[in-house]
Parts: sequence; structure tokens; C-alpha cells
Amino acid sequence: MVTDVIQHPSPNFGPRRDGLRPSFIVVHYTAMDNAAAALDRLCDTQAEVSAHYLISAKGEVTQMVAEDMRAWHAGQGEWAGLKDINSRSIGIELDNRGTHPFSEPQMSALETLLREIMDRWDISPAGVIGHSDMAPGRKTDPGPKFDWARLARQGLASLGQTAKGAPEARPDSYMAAARQAGFTADADFDTLLQATRLRFAPWRTGPLCAADLNLCHVLCSKWK
Repeated sequence: MVTDVIQHPSPNFGPRRDGLRPSFIVVHYTAMDNAAAALDRLCDTQAEVSAHYLISAKGEVTQMVAEDMRAWHAGQGEWAGLKDINSRSIGIELDNRGTHPFSEPQMSALETLLREIMDRWDISPAGVIGHSDMAPGRKTDPGPKFDWARLARQGLASLGQTAKGAPEARPDSYMAAARQAGFTADADFDTLLQATRLRFAPWRTGPLCAADLNLCHVLCSKWK
């Protein structure tokens, strides 16, 4: 259980729309110099952004918005054919500029927090996504330094997997597989390839290859 959660309410929130409840958790990085600067921005009425939680590099967890309320962290985008991700998700900001690995205390605190949120709202590992997953091209966080495989080993996220009889690695078959995996936001081929690689294989470069079809195939209907 996460202990000593710091309460620092942000004014930037509202009710979830249309009676929606959290079915996703969106992971972000702050892209700021430190957690204090990020907290100031996430509570600034002029900035009009917020998140439910902020985890510092030291592993300190700050809650800014109640989980049953709508924080302003996801912006425009789509996942698994669904829009208004803010009304459908809980946002977690990680104190990281996106250029360096995430610290051990921070990852440990994130794992504990994820377990608790997933239990409270019955969110599956497939529902834990990155900001770049639902907003390809517009966002890149939590970025190539984030250890998705570590979360997946603990049942806290999904990773790509090879399916028997996978189709040939062509742009059309790749686009179809990516959309089946949840990447349904409007994006061209190159943007989508970058987004799925950020999630499943941030080390991979070059043209499309068979390994890019190793996506986690998730039926979108399970989230509706």
C-alpha cells in the first residue's frame, strides 16, 4: 500500500462526463526540471492542466485530484476507439525530463500505486497505457527510457507478443494490427510506427519489419 500520500489539491478538474468511470491509467513524464516545478504547473489555473498523481524521482507520491473526478492530463486523442480519455482514465505524472532512466524509488512507488488503482477500478493490464499511445505524434511520454517490460512482468501492463501465423509485415497489415492493439487515434503510417515502437521496442529503428507486428492484440469492445 502507498503510504504517506501527500495531498496537494489542484483546482484544475471537473466531473467525469456522461457517467464514465476510469477504465484506463495513463502514464506521463513531466518534462520539467523537478517535481516541485511540475506540481506548480499542475496546480496553476492558467496552465489548465492537472493529473491525479505525481511521483517524484525520490518516490514521493502526491495526489492532486480525486480518482472519481476528471483531471486534465490526456488532451486530445483516442484509445481503442474511445475518445475523451480524461473522463475514462486516471493520470499519473512521473518526475522525469524524458532523457534519463526512471529511478528505482519512483518505479517502485508507481508499481504499488498501479496495483491499488487497478484493484479499486478493476482495470486490466491492457488498460495501462502511455500518453504517446493515445496521442501518437502529439506526445512521446513516458518515452523510450520508461521500462514497460518491468511493469508487464508484474501484470501491471501489456507488452507486444508474437501471434502464430502473423501476417506479412506490410504497411496495411501493420496498421490493422496496431489498431487492433488499441492504437486507433488518427495517425499516418510513420507516426503510428514511431508510437508503437516507443511502447514495445524503443530501441528499434529503420523500416517496418516483422517484429513490428508483435503487438498486444486487445479487443476494443472490452473497454466499452
